[in-house]
Amino acid sequence: MTTPHQEELLPATRRALLHRIAVAQSEGRAPSLVAAVVRGGKAVWTGARTSVEGHAPDERVQYRIGSITKTFTAVLVLRLRDEGALDLADPLEKHLPGTGVGGVTVAELLAHGGGLAAETPGPWWERTPGSLRPGLADVLGERPLVLPAGRRFHYSNPGYALLGALVEKLRGAPWEEVLRREVLVPLGLRRTTVRAEAPHAGGWAVHPWADVMLPEPLEDLGVMAPAGQLWSTAGDLARFAAFLVEGDERVLDPESLREMRTPAAPAEAADVASGYAYCLGMEIRHQHGRSLVGHTGSLPGFLACLTISVADDVSAVVLANCTSGPAPFTVAADLVRIVAEAEPRIPAPWQPLREADPAALDLVGQWYWGTSAFVLRLSADGLVSLEPLSGNGRRSRFRPTEDGTWVGLEGYYAGERLKPVRRPDGSLSHLDLGSFVFTRLPYDERAPVPGGVDPEGWRGIG
Repeated sequence: MTTPHQEELLPATRRALLHRIAVAQSEGRAPSLVAAVVRGGKAVWTGARTSVEGHAPDERVQYRIGSITKTFTAVLVLRLRDEGALDLADPLEKHLPGTGVGGVTVAELLAHGGGLAAETPGPWWERTPGSLRPGLADVLGERPLVLPAGRRFHYSNPGYALLGALVEKLRGAPWEEVLRREVLVPLGLRRTTVRAEAPHAGGWAVHPWADVMLPEPLEDLGVMAPAGQLWSTAGDLARFAAFLVEGDERVLDPESLREMRTPAAPAEAADVASGYAYCLGMEIRHQHGRSLVGHTGSLPGFLACLTISVADDVSAVVLANCTSGPAPFTVAADLVRIVAEAEPRIPAPWQPLREADPAALDLVGQWYWGTSAFVLRLSADGLVSLEPLSGNGRRSRFRPTEDGTWVGLEGYYAGERLKPVRRPDGSLSHLDLGSFVFTRLPYDERAPVPGGVDPEGWRGIG
């Protein structure tokens, strides 16, 4: 199984990838399994094992992707936020009144932090027709909140049904129509659909103690569709993975996608220990010493995973048509590891700034917070980074603003303002970072260090 770009990976790497999915399909007893690896914004390898309807599955064969649908729904919500139609801090009631859970915020719903129940009341929603749940009241039930809002991560499928309804309310159109118009068409995801389109895999349950199978029902999920309805392919999900890293101004810019990939829900102790965190429609897991962001998915008859190592510029997609069997995240993480270790990312060549800003150049060099030494660097992307020279402590990159200050992008200083303070003669006095004063010398007597500096200066014991 090849793609036009497969020759970009070495033969030994391709064989290792094929071996990994062959083991997964064989030991996991999956009727079929298809996978793809993405690097540099394009698929560089696809592979498949066994057959769908008598044909070897390829990057065009559809599988149900389950909860990876949630990432698509989250993209729609972030688009509304970027347009100013809502704020993530808004309570749901502001835009979608009458749900009974209106105090939960949009951000809490995106991050599964709203305290909503994990599943719907009544029959197993994934194996029964959506017509049994015609409205939001049917997916929320009489006790929609099982935990206090905002206190802990608690995965909720009904929460994403609410987000889909929010999109419909603000767009004035069905969720699937908005998704197709605003995401699928611009990104060229022609084989990602709400309902199956040939060629597609059938969903199967494999008997746990015998090598026999049972077909699973392929139900339309109704109002639960935004939580898990979509069908897609290895090829389309490879393109979607590239978008989740690089962005596309027609859909979402890179900064909003960076926000989507940032943990946003209070984690439980067990999640912290396992290296799991939930973001805004995406999951972060730690495996093989690297951070992987994406989403897993499952519906009766199907397993799916899309995962991304941003640092390695490697993504992987794994799709199988069985209710249980191979662990899709483990397989996808192994595919990322194989490529990242066998063919490490080649760094982009160093390039100098096109034009140096004298005011920014004036900031670079060594600074002290009290007696702790820091260095401030200016990089070719126009950002500055403040890092402790010891290697331990708070660090962040900062982007410039029009008023001459700099805004923190991550860590303790995310959103905080770094302000260069100058003397009357224009010379640089110190940096003010959220009331912390950074000086060119430890406790520089020429700078307004809070608490003042002893006039006798530095001295020994005697």
